Amino acid sequence: MKGGKITIERGQLTVPDYPIIPFIEGDGTGPDIWRASRRVFDAAVEKVYRGQRKVIWHEVFAGENSFNRTGQWLPPETIGAFREYLVGIKGPLTTPIGGGIRSLNVALRQELDLYTCLRPVKYIPGVPSPVVRPQDVDMVVFRENTEDIYDGIEWAAGTPEAGKVIDFLQDEMGVQKIRFPNTSGIGIKPISSEGTKRLVRAAIQYALSQSRTSITLVHKGNIMKFTEGGFKNWGYEVATEEFRDKTVTERESWILSNHESHPDLTVEQNARMIDPGYYLMTEPQKEAVRKEVEQALTLMPTHGDGRWKKMLLIRDSIADIALQQVLTRAREFDVIATPNLNGDYLSDALAAQVGGIGIAPGANINWESGHAIFEATHGTAPKYANMDKVNPGSVILSGSMMFSYMGWKEAEQVIWEGLVKTIAQKRVTYDFHRMMPDATLLACSEFASAIIENMNS
Repeated sequence: MKGGKITIERGQLTVPDYPIIPFIEGDGTGPDIWRASRRVFDAAVEKVYRGQRKVIWHEVFAGENSFNRTGQWLPPETIGAFREYLVGIKGPLTTPIGGGIRSLNVALRQELDLYTCLRPVKYIPGVPSPVVRPQDVDMVVFRENTEDIYDGIEWAAGTPEAGKVIDFLQDEMGVQKIRFPNTSGIGIKPISSEGTKRLVRAAIQYALSQSRTSITLVHKGNIMKFTEGGFKNWGYEVATEEFRDKTVTERESWILSNHESHPDLTVEQNARMIDPGYYLMTEPQKEAVRKEVEQALTLMPTHGDGRWKKMLLIRDSIADIALQQVLTRAREFDVIATPNLNGDYLSDALAAQVGGIGIAPGANINWESGHAIFEATHGTAPKYANMDKVNPGSVILSGSMMFSYMGWKEAEQVIWEGLVKTIAQKRVTYDFHRMMPDATLLACSEFASAIIENMNS
């Protein structure tokens, strides 16, 4: 059976009935997980489309498997296949030890400019969780994927290169804050307005299309004012300049609410209400707050009379506070947009709240070019390789996301329902079995079979 290529035009994917989709089965436990997941994918497509649609799987190689075959960790042919066919999926990959490629996952993201790491996190009833109310967790993380410290611009302590950079910083830039220059490694953290804005733009478009209620910009701008602080400021710019008729910032909502509740409030009084520390400010700081109030009040014709309550709320949170509040106030978070390193921490911490990274889906997407790689978010776990033991949930749910991205919503839905029902029956792999009383222990392949059985019941 001959397949066709997925294409994109004006931001819209065109998916043939028999799309060719490249896959990398992965290293370590990857082959076990992939065999199980592929059976689920094919069964779901067959169930809902009855032969009218079918995935044509095209295997490509990366990681240890590739190195053993070709002597290359990431062959050009693999990158070429993902570039040509737009949409693909992969299992966990070994990162080579030593110099050269830092991470094959990062290399793929950067080669294809997959600037969004998309990590939805939603609790599945019955999954063991370390928190009291995991059912409150229903978030989608937009992690910037191509900038920040993951660019790998750093030099080891004691090397001539590190010495040159330190000398430049001290002699040319007047930096006096490197406490131990002779023993310091040095890294550079680039965060750009372009990189930030395209990520936040994608997050807003996603939130609006999915009827989400808010976006939280998670940053550490109180310390890194020109990188993560820039991320926050540029994020607000996108919201208020490009989506003005559909968004309201949190502070604007306070100002509008104050005015609607008390129409006789002066600008000064409104300023005091939104900033309790107003009295302690300098006069220029007070003037800035008053101007903020005046600017927000110009929105009354479009946002007033409570209309702002139905708009997408844009807010921000310092990263360390956000990491606390996703535990204590999970319902206050919906879509999260954040730089690369914060997103790494946050998405895995959230995964732990709903059962662990073994069942956490993920995708790396360039929304303009259409390129997307869906992936296992966990490692290779080589000690369990070829034991038919581990949970294939991460790849299965990532494949479900892939079908949604392709517009095959029905396939996405039956996979989700089959997995949810299987877990509700307490038929699970070892990672959940050890924490679920009276559960039935299944192998990796048996878990896939149970999902398929529940899809067809």
